[in-house]
Amino acid sequence: MTYRSFVVGVGMTKFEKPGSRPGWDYPDIGREAAVNALADSGIPYQDVDHAFLAYCYGDSTSGQRALYEVGLTGIPMVNVNNNCSTGSSALYLANQYVRAGLAECVLALGFEKMERGSLREYWSDRAAPTGRHIEAMAELRGRSEAPLAAQLFGNAGREYMERYGVSRETIAKIAEKNHRHSVNNPYAQFQKEFSLSEILDSPAVHDPLTKLQCCPTSDGGAAAVVASESFVERHGLWGQAVEIVGQALTTDTESTFDGTDAGLVGYHMSRSAAQAVYEQSGLGPEDVQVIELHDCFSTNELITYEALGLCRVGGAGDLINEGAVDYGGTWVVNPSGGLISKGHPLGATGLAQCAELNWQLRGEAGARQVDGASAALQHNIGIGGAAVVTMYRTPAR
Repeated sequence: MTYRSFVVGVGMTKFEKPGSRPGWDYPDIGREAAVNALADSGIPYQDVDHAFLAYCYGDSTSGQRALYEVGLTGIPMVNVNNNCSTGSSALYLANQYVRAGLAECVLALGFEKMERGSLREYWSDRAAPTGRHIEAMAELRGRSEAPLAAQLFGNAGREYMERYGVSRETIAKIAEKNHRHSVNNPYAQFQKEFSLSEILDSPAVHDPLTKLQCCPTSDGGAAAVVASESFVERHGLWGQAVEIVGQALTTDTESTFDGTDAGLVGYHMSRSAAQAVYEQSGLGPEDVQVIELHDCFSTNELITYEALGLCRVGGAGDLINEGAVDYGGTWVVNPSGGLISKGHPLGATGLAQCAELNWQLRGEAGARQVDGASAALQHNIGIGGAAVVTMYRTPAR
């Protein structure tokens, strides 16, 4: 038997350029995010009976060290590391515990303290977890001096351009949209609008990507409180509860290595997770008004439109050019500014997406608010690999 599950509180820190707040260490980041989520829920930490703690860059039990800043209650805590989908993987585990009846109130907390510059491998004396992906990429298109992530996702954009005639200008419009959205998000690392020409003329990273089409590394945290239906009823939380009506976590299959650039960056994982969520929830893209998806690079937002079923095969460019993914269109995609503008502290990203969508469904997103939002879709992916897709809606009691 499975039970209904609800997000009853969300919180996050402002995402910052690494090192820009001297002395702001991961225990401070984790505490701030957790306290914000608990305050939003109105639930004291003593009522939390389990925690999943998400981060990629830190020693073992860093999650405990961060959450001990909130309290020492002896609850079970498990640390989670799933590359760029780490935060939503913690959310997935929290949701699974509640749905299975193993816990009534679970905290998912994600945080990261990162270095400036592109991501790099830290262990030179052992196999890289993404080694198979990099080897397959090199066989397809060779390797350049660009950051590996930019090569992988840039190549997926090249492939889409070659197959369907999408232009560099069209892809850059994604970054223009997300930078423009970020102006209204006080939590975003960057809150600056850029013109299309400024985006196209920014320094080249890996064709077709320019600097302003790539997400930055960030320091920051985010958290969500997930609770059972009986907990919501007992604590009178219906006024703020948002139901998780579908959620799936998928990992790589042989299709990842099908000889396509899109496969290597998780297109098939995303598609599989989305289809599972649509089946679970009984809702599809046509029922959703707002979406937060993993735009680590503008090219990934492009191919993810198709993976999530927002358009026909080859139709992603049309969505952009027709304004279907912006305010006034069919959906508003990345009203937060997305990873490109909001920043990408790996352990916190998925939970920051969760926070944004909960604020949207509660009508609390301020200048970013999407009119009439009653259902929302979240997509978070990490190469090597895991994809998490989640469907939220305002609950029917």
